[in-house]
Amino acid sequence: MAKTIVIKQIGSPIRRPAKQRATLIGLGLNKMNKTRELEDTPSVRGMINAIPHMVQIVEEKG
Repeated sequence: MAKTIVIKQIGSPIRRPAKQRATLIGLGLNKMNKTRELEDTPSVRGMINAIPHMVQIVEEKG
């Protein structure tokens, strides 16, 4: 079974660069306090590291 992580959006995309908004959309987040369970891959980790002020890792599974 693959490792998964649960991430939560804690920051608003208002007045953020388009690249940061696009990263949130790529992670499947678009509203405050929304959570998503994603596969723990290097590409997902890179997206999270690009916007650490807007997302929070809630839980790591696997």
